[in-house]
Amino acid sequence: MKLKQHPFIFLSSLLILVLVSFLFALSTGSSHLPSQTILSLVDGTASPIQQSLVFELRLPRALAAFAAGALLSIAGVLMQVLLKNPLADPYVLGVSGGSALAALLAMLMGVNTFWLTGSAFLGALLSISLVFSFAHSNGSWSISRLLLTGIILASGWGALISFVLVISPPEKIHGMLFWLMGDLSYDRPLLPSYIILFFGFLFSLSISRQLNILLWGDQQAGSLGIDIKRLRTSIFFISSLLTAGAITLAGSIGFVGLVIPHLVRLIIGTDHRLLIPASALTGGALLIIADTLARTVLAPQQLPVGVLTALIGVPLFLYLLRKSQ
Repeated sequence: MKLKQHPFIFLSSLLILVLVSFLFALSTGSSHLPSQTILSLVDGTASPIQQSLVFELRLPRALAAFAAGALLSIAGVLMQVLLKNPLADPYVLGVSGGSALAALLAMLMGVNTFWLTGSAFLGALLSISLVFSFAHSNGSWSISRLLLTGIILASGWGALISFVLVISPPEKIHGMLFWLMGDLSYDRPLLPSYIILFFGFLFSLSISRQLNILLWGDQQAGSLGIDIKRLRTSIFFISSLLTAGAITLAGSIGFVGLVIPHLVRLIIGTDHRLLIPASALTGGALLIIADTLARTVLAPQQLPVGVLTALIGVPLFLYLLRKSQ
């Protein structure tokens, strides 16, 4: 039985995977909670300590991990269509660099979590605006121009980030490095990122047929009545906003937006009507599992979740690359 011919079974399996990953995150930690205890939280028979442990610590972190993974995965799908490059990921246009620089400056000033999140999002929006304005400086639009602008801007952000790290006091370096490598331990507001995920997901599904046609080439898509320039502009802004939402929630986490679309595409094909929801579910589940391992493998010391995603993503991507060849 081929999953490409039975997408409902595949999507149902992914939903089960998401539920299992949530159960794994809620039950695993310094204090192990069996599945019976997790189920007792529903009817309120669990102890106040267990309820506080789950609802105040583990569940918000798992929800943040799912949102970040889903945001990055959908952004990865869109970026790979936009740039016609299977190696494109959500960070290729420098959005993460602008967000990281703004967040590090906020940390340097000692602001609270709300302003840290807001600063990271504003930095991402600034980077999006700069890339878009420079790529359209003469009214022209091309993939190579957009990609080159993003790479140059990302290099500039990287230099400024290094400068900020050098001048920062030693007691703040640890938190800054954790954020740069991906960190879900902060108590960040979930609602903004879920709003971005909801509308970004709906918009991506609404243009999924156009994305399928765009894979045939610009000339073919144009002959079928698709406004190529408008579509690419929409993809650019939506994928950048999705990336910004993930960065403000979890910091810079690599490989999720690169590997997950590849993995799902090999299983169910290139139909974006299925690829987008499947990638969102897979990326969310993967990041929940990775974050749970990051906080438990070396407990009581926690690892940046970006380290775990890199350790998982590098061999997986090499395997996918070899299989695709």
